[in-house]
Amino acid sequence: MLTTVEKVLFLQDVDIFEYTSTEDLAHIAGIVDEIELKPDEIIFKEGEIPDAMYIVSKGKVILLRAGQKVMVAKEKDVFGTWALFDDEPRVATATTLEDTRLLRIDREDFIDLLADNVAITQSIMKTLVKRLRNLMNRISK
Repeated sequence: MLTTVEKVLFLQDVDIFEYTSTEDLAHIAGIVDEIELKPDEIIFKEGEIPDAMYIVSKGKVILLRAGQKVMVAKEKDVFGTWALFDDEPRVATATTLEDTRLLRIDREDFIDLLADNVAITQSIMKTLVKRLRNLMNRISK
């Protein structure tokens, strides 16, 4: 299991936390849970109500929508991000491809953290807006 310092160092290289200060990452690290999974374990299913976001610490996770591959998440990739902000059903099923360690951020814990830390909200929103702009630029080309 990772120490809080190790979690902070790991989170510094995760794109969604690109604009988040080290101090704020320490707050986030405090609510991160580590889970270890074997190959072919389902993390969540399409249509389920979301309750957490995940970051791959080790291993690989495939995300399928209606049986079609959406992406394969590898080390430092984030998936289920919208679960922190939206309660609409999951749009994909996430399944491990190999022995996998995930960092899990619970939605309720995250919302409680954001209530006391506006800077975290701003940094994550900045990253999400950047992602949307990049997506729009790819679509318009």
